[in-house]
Amino acid sequence: MGAEQPETIAAIVAAHRAGTMTPAQTVARTYQRIRDHNDPAIFISLRDEGDAIAEAEKLAAKDADHLPLYGVPVAVKDNIDALGFPTTAACQVYSYAPAYDSTAVQRLRAAGAIIIGKTNLDQFATGLVGVRSPYGIPKNSIRDDLIPGGSSSGSAVAVGAGLVPLSLGTDTAGSGRVPAMLNNIVGLKPSLGMISNAGLVPACRTLDCISVFALTVDDAALALSVMAGPDQADPFSRDRPLGALTPFPANLRLGVPRNGQLIFFGDKKAEAAYADALKRWTALGATLVEFDLEPFYETARLLYEGPWVAERYLVIRNLLASAPDSIHPVTREITAAGARLTAAETFSALYRLQGLRKIAERTFANIDALVLPTAPTAYTTAQVLANPIELNSRLGTYTNFVNLLDLCGLALPASMRADGIPFGITLLAPAGRDALLASIGRVFHADTKLTVGAKGVPQAALAPLPANNGDEIPIAVVGAHLSGMALNGELTALSAKLLEATKTTPDYKLYALTTTPPKPGLLRVAAGAGASIELEIWSLSSSAFGKFVNAIPAPMAIGTIRLADGRSVKGFLVEPEVLGEARDITVYGGWRKFMAEAAKA
Repeated sequence: MGAEQPETIAAIVAAHRAGTMTPAQTVARTYQRIRDHNDPAIFISLRDEGDAIAEAEKLAAKDADHLPLYGVPVAVKDNIDALGFPTTAACQVYSYAPAYDSTAVQRLRAAGAIIIGKTNLDQFATGLVGVRSPYGIPKNSIRDDLIPGGSSSGSAVAVGAGLVPLSLGTDTAGSGRVPAMLNNIVGLKPSLGMISNAGLVPACRTLDCISVFALTVDDAALALSVMAGPDQADPFSRDRPLGALTPFPANLRLGVPRNGQLIFFGDKKAEAAYADALKRWTALGATLVEFDLEPFYETARLLYEGPWVAERYLVIRNLLASAPDSIHPVTREITAAGARLTAAETFSALYRLQGLRKIAERTFANIDALVLPTAPTAYTTAQVLANPIELNSRLGTYTNFVNLLDLCGLALPASMRADGIPFGITLLAPAGRDALLASIGRVFHADTKLTVGAKGVPQAALAPLPANNGDEIPIAVVGAHLSGMALNGELTALSAKLLEATKTTPDYKLYALTTTPPKPGLLRVAAGAGASIELEIWSLSSSAFGKFVNAIPAPMAIGTIRLADGRSVKGFLVEPEVLGEARDITVYGGWRKFMAEAAKA
């Protein structure tokens, strides 16, 4: 099972599209690896193999080129809803059968992914260690005696061990980053609200986000692009456009803590590994800029010493009252403290946090990103079981403040220590800089020449970036601007290029407007209440895009359109107040078919 087999998402999808391996073969390989690996603590529930293979075989009828995750097996942390699996949050008494996929899982499936199981976690996502579950302790994929890291323990181990190339975790205080370091994989913690939390069992609703584990940065960034986008079902969702990957910037400025501010709890090997990582950044061309880490430490202390523990209490207060013994004793001890907090303490902490956020803003005024150890050290399972709360707290030294300050993060493997323990760094930046972190992180990870995960698989050469370096902007058209239609010349006059013909999700209606020339209006409706509407995606230079958009007359507007494969693209939508006189032509599935019928009539 070495490097000759496709292991990354990119390699697996390429093999499926080329026909050298089928999605059904990849899924069957996943189940064989799960049997061979033989660790029952990784998955809480596993899908029937025959069902998963049958779904993979059905993908053959679809257009592989429009499915970015065509046939990719995915594992999902068991606090995220996936139809066909119970959601337990690692507590059997809490378990329920969801009526819908979470939005994140629905978008993965729409992109061609096959969900194969639900993974173990620190109960109710409380912990960074991976040992707080009644379903057992997953073995670390690199070294059996190490903790797997939590709370997303099963998801990280599943990727590290090569069982799946992609898994979902969650990250409130570091659960998408600490397990990534401990399993020598990439952990992507997006900007808050970028991936919908609809269908997620909350830990702290104001801080939670769904995170991504993968073997490479490119794989993680692809998965993020599939799931990112606003969602009416999640009040914490935000419309945060995800930029494109770009070349390594010439004047990158990375923040490093002032001398004496870093904490490693006596772990000299971790300290040396961090120093080596900084040398690598300098060799890649980055400028290191010192900053004051103390306000970030103070923010981190707020998370568990302040009122945010009350958010965790809210999730399980009924269980605490009715079935306290069903809750892991450490989780119970931490969470019960949330009941004692007062409203006055909450407001006091919120005021202090706002001040700390302003300090963080000033820190980033002349720094592109921070580079910190992902965790200050690593512990064995035996050590954590003997001292569960203190050692867990230490692991959050560089992670606990991140969501409180609304930062995005990317955890990267940095080196393998002489004692066989993986060391990792995390890049942190203000919300919205996710693409920057991926763009620089992919170059750093490739430069380490580390093998990926635990299977000794070499990294492939970095894929070349698109030649336009992000200057080209895609736009979706549904009517008179389609190729061959009345207004298509407005696009071609601006040197626009046709990228593809595709469809929307089944959440849109199409109306024939009373305009000259005839135009349709596309309207977003409730999920499943509309149909998939045919469209074309064209690409314009940024300057041409501006000219084109400025010339658009009312009642048309540019908004975000969600495609059938889970991607989002800017495109034409209609203002709903003009639809009183318009004819609903959704049944035709597209403007071209409607115009053809109208011509016959």
